[in-house]
Amino acid sequence: MTGFLAIYRKELTGYCYSLLSYIFMVVFLVILGWLFWQNVFLVGQTTMRDWFSLLPWFFLFLVPALAMRLWSEDKKQGTIETLLTLPVSDSQVILAKFLAADTFLAIVLVFSLPIPITLARLGELDWGPVVGAYLGAWLLGGTYLALGQWLSSLTKNQIVAFLVTVAMAFGLVLLGLPGVTSGSGTIAAVIASLSPLTHFTNLAKGVISARDLVYYLSAIGLFLYCNKYVLNRRHYS
Repeated sequence: MTGFLAIYRKELTGYCYSLLSYIFMVVFLVILGWLFWQNVFLVGQTTMRDWFSLLPWFFLFLVPALAMRLWSEDKKQGTIETLLTLPVSDSQVILAKFLAADTFLAIVLVFSLPIPITLARLGELDWGPVVGAYLGAWLLGGTYLALGQWLSSLTKNQIVAFLVTVAMAFGLVLLGLPGVTSGSGTIAAVIASLSPLTHFTNLAKGVISARDLVYYLSAIGLFLYCNKYVLNRRHYS
């Protein structure tokens, strides 16, 4: 457990001292907030629906930028061998890296809480959808992080890891867009259910169901397992 916590603190500290992390925060909080408030004053409604509708598209590019360094940086600097020979299992290293990135993402989301608090002071804000959407945002970001972490383990080039993560995440999002899957039958519903956007939309309505939670946890678990598989192959190669 000591080794796990040491890796977790190291990775989280790396985000705190990274210029990219502050760029992430500025783009997410300032630009997204500006676009949101501009629309609020035009419409005159105390709702965060527009803010959360923009969030998945910002995450599509911002979260892969956070995840691209998780393994690529270690491979480029040659520290991956030292990291994997520490008295901790591969699973612990993978989980420590993921939780550090996910913690930073949670911190950024916490910094956005003044938005709903301000809206609640300006009018009557329905907190049900807000709480569900924040939970969905954290899980959505965690899914992108796990995907990016896996893909980052495949290359030492951070730009390649970023672009491939964006492409794959965008492909998953497309499955949940209206009109992409033709028809309203079972097949179309199954395809839509594979998209993280579909489950985020459900949570953003304030309906927290086990199906949506299981989807995100399963997707995160799958991508982290793929990350472990890549490291295991490296041991036997």
